[in-house]
Amino acid sequence: MNPINAPTGTEKLNQPTVMVLLLISILGAGFFIAEMGLLAAAALLVLPFAAMFLISTFRNPVVSFFAVYITNFFALGLARYVFAAPFGLGVDFFLVLTYIALFFKYFYSGIEWSKANKDITYVALIWYGYIILQFFNPEVQSRTAWFYFMRTHLYMLLTVTLVFLLFNKNKYLTYFLYLWFAVEILGTFKGMIQLYIGLDPYEVYWLDTVGRSTHILFGQLRAFSFFTDAGQFGSSQAHAGMVALIIGLSTSKRNERIFCLITAFFCFWGMFLSGTRGAWGVMIGAFPLYLLLIRNFKALVIGMVLGVAVFGFFKYTYIGQGIYFVNRMRTAFDPKNASLQTRLENQNKLRPYLATRPFGGGVGHAGGKATRFTPGTFLASVPTDSWYVEIWAEQGLVGLAIHLALLTYIILKGSYLVMFRIRNRELRFRLTALLCGVLGIIVTSYGNGVYGQMPTGLLVYTSMAFIFMGEDLDKELEQESLDTTKALKV
Repeated sequence: MNPINAPTGTEKLNQPTVMVLLLISILGAGFFIAEMGLLAAAALLVLPFAAMFLISTFRNPVVSFFAVYITNFFALGLARYVFAAPFGLGVDFFLVLTYIALFFKYFYSGIEWSKANKDITYVALIWYGYIILQFFNPEVQSRTAWFYFMRTHLYMLLTVTLVFLLFNKNKYLTYFLYLWFAVEILGTFKGMIQLYIGLDPYEVYWLDTVGRSTHILFGQLRAFSFFTDAGQFGSSQAHAGMVALIIGLSTSKRNERIFCLITAFFCFWGMFLSGTRGAWGVMIGAFPLYLLLIRNFKALVIGMVLGVAVFGFFKYTYIGQGIYFVNRMRTAFDPKNASLQTRLENQNKLRPYLATRPFGGGVGHAGGKATRFTPGTFLASVPTDSWYVEIWAEQGLVGLAIHLALLTYIILKGSYLVMFRIRNRELRFRLTALLCGVLGIIVTSYGNGVYGQMPTGLLVYTSMAFIFMGEDLDKELEQESLDTTKALKV
C-alpha cells in the first residue's frame, strides 16, 4: 500500500472493534486500580515500558545485557528503599532473559558458541565445575545455602560467555567503559550528598538498624553512596579511578582523555569519602603492573619514586593528621591496627577447624551471610572479612589453591596478550587499564570480600573477557584501517 493512502492512527482508533477493546481495557484498568490500590496503578504505568523493553531485547539481546550492568550497580542500594524486595535477583533475571533472547534470535541460524572458545571461558568452567562438586561436600549442612550462593560463582561463566557473544566489537568496549565511569561519577556525587548535605530517611534507618557500628566511626560518617556499604563503595571507586587514570594518561583522543581524568579525580575523591582503607590494595596491585606492562624505564622509575613518596607520606609523617579521611587512610599502613589484628585472630580460629576439612565447610556456610541458612554453626559465627578467607572456609585449602592458580593464570596470560599480541596502541592501553584494575581487585580482596560482590564481580569478569578477546578486537581495528586506506586510494 502507498504510505500516503495508509490509514492514520486516528482512523484506526475510529474502528468499532478497536473502540470496544479500548473501552474494555480502560474499565478493566480502573477496576484493577480500585481493588489493588496505587501499587496496581504504578504497575500499569510501567507495563508499556516493560513491553517495549522486552520487544527491544528479543530484537537485540544486547539491550537486556546492558540492563544487567545497570541492575548490578543499583539493585542492592535500592533494597534500602523497598524493604524485602529481592532486587539482587534482578541480575539473575536479566542474565537469564539475555540468554533466552539470544536463543530465539538465533533459533534457526544457531548461536556461534565458537566465539566464546577462549581460555577465560575454560577457567570459568573449571572453577564452576569445582563449585558443582561442592554440592556433594560431606560437610554441607544446607543444600539451600549452596543453591543460593553458588550464583556468585556462576556469574563469571555466564558473563564472560555473553561478552564474547554480544560485546565482540570495539564499540561495546567503549560503551562498557563509558557506562561504568558515568555510574561511578554518580556514585561519587551521591557520597558527597551524604556527607555534605545529609542522609535521607531510608539511609538513616539503614544506619540505625544495620550499618552504624561500621559506618560511623568517632562521630564521622563513612559515605556508602548507593552501594551495599562503604567498603564496596570505596573499592569500586578506586577500581574505576585506576582504570580511568591509566586510559586518561595514555589515550591520544582529547575528549576521552578529559573524561577519563575527570572520572579518576571524582573516583579517588569518592574513595577517600568512603574511608575504606582496603581500597589502597587496588593501587598497590594496579600501579606496579601498569609500570611493568608499558615497558617504559623512565616511567617505571618515576612511578616507583611516586609510590615510595606516597607510602612515606602515610607511613612516616603526620601531615594532614587532623583531617579525618587522611587519618583514616593512614591507619591502613599500620601493622598494629586493631582491625587487622581482629582479622588475623579470626583466621587463627578457622585454622584448626579447616585443618581436617580440605574441601571446606560448603558454599554459603561461612561468615555473617551463613546465619540465614545455618545459624549457630561454627563457620557462621566467625567473620571471614576477606574474599580468600571466605573461599578457604567454604571450599577448603583445595578450593583456595585452585582459585589462586586460576587467578594467577589470568594475570600472566593477560599480561602476555597485552604486551606482545595487541598492536593497536589505543586498544592496548585500554586493555592494560582493565588488566591492572583486575589485579587491583584481586589484591584488595585480601582485606575485603569485594571480588564476589556487586557491582565489582561483574565488572571484573567483563574486564577479563575483553582482555582475552583482545586479539579479535585488534584484528577488527586493523581491518578498519585497511578499509579506510583502500577507500582513500580509490
